[in-house]
Amino acid sequence: MNPIDNYFLSQKEPYQAIMLFVRGVILSTLPEVEERYSYKIPFYNCHKKPMIYLNILKGTDYVDVAFVQGVLLEKEFSILKNDNKRKQVRSIQLKTLEDLDYDVFVELLHAASKLLSESKRAWFIN
Repeated sequence: MNPIDNYFLSQKEPYQAIMLFVRGVILSTLPEVEERYSYKIPFYNCHKKPMIYLNILKGTDYVDVAFVQGVLLEKEFSILKNDNKRKQVRSIQLKTLEDLDYDVFVELLHAASKLLSESKRAWFIN
């Protein structure tokens, strides 16, 4: 079994179900996306640059669906939050599957992919 599958299958419920659902939406919405295992978590690269990663931050009770260039998307997509005082990354925090607005998430995925395709690099704030 590959490290990404191991990562998902080692998660407790409801996190496992949430992550597997989000993974499925990402992979089916953006066929050009490449799933990678980096920093011991799943990353989704688009246009050869990191776009999203999934994580459960220590001491939290939600799945963090983090958008690398989220700071550039947060005005258009109010579902993106900056609760961890990150300079560039913004995320959707999911405690249940019902917390995810599917249609808005798909729209956000397309917007993030388009933004990344027009960027020279993913990480632009030091």
